[in-house]
Amino acid sequence: MLVRKVKNFNTTMHKPFKRKLKVEKNKFEYMEQNKSILRKFEPKTEIQAVYYEAIKTNKLTFGVGPAGTGKTYVAVRAAVELLVNREIDKIFITRPIIEAGDEEIGILPGGIEEKLHPYFYPIEDSLNRMVTKVSRIKEKIEISPLAFMRGRTFWNCVVILDEAQNTTPNQMKMFLSRLGEKCIAIVNGDPSQKDISGISGLEVAAEYLQDLPKVFVCDFYEEDIVRSKLVKMILSRWPKNLR
Repeated sequence: MLVRKVKNFNTTMHKPFKRKLKVEKNKFEYMEQNKSILRKFEPKTEIQAVYYEAIKTNKLTFGVGPAGTGKTYVAVRAAVELLVNREIDKIFITRPIIEAGDEEIGILPGGIEEKLHPYFYPIEDSLNRMVTKVSRIKEKIEISPLAFMRGRTFWNCVVILDEAQNTTPNQMKMFLSRLGEKCIAIVNGDPSQKDISGISGLEVAAEYLQDLPKVFVCDFYEEDIVRSKLVKMILSRWPKNLR
């Protein structure tokens, strides 16, 4: 007579299934606990909506255009949503440390962390505007200067390069070569506010990479400025050939 060991068979077969259910349950609970911390978001302009969707559907997205168009805010918002929904494990935010004007980082008070902190105020402002409790996701967000990116590999994350107009072509190449599997990269910048001499890495990357699959270049213009009407009027009057 053939004896079927049903009990042992079922136990062996259902262990992975039970583990999967537990993982899915934990993911759902995490999402339920954290999605409430996100404030409501609606794109203010058509191009913001295009940019937001491009980030969600591409591996590398460039946001190129004037200040005040919401490039950084939309990028951070999209990244935080992916984090809260457990589609990524972490968010990395970086930028080149270039002074605007004559003030140099060496004369600022404090140690290296205190000196670098002011450069990331715009990122922190965006986070505080969109998230009610930043502390819940703070450990999943790493903010550091572009110079500290060399040698790293980004995997299963969103990495945002802000103020990219101040990267050299070599710096941009270094940054883009850090991108690993399951990584979504967002590169923002305004070529008209470049603080470095020579050609910008942002302009090189946007021009030469735009035809690659899963790469999208989103161009913003003065009519897309949402910061204030005054900013829009100032930038429309400002001479284009002045640096």
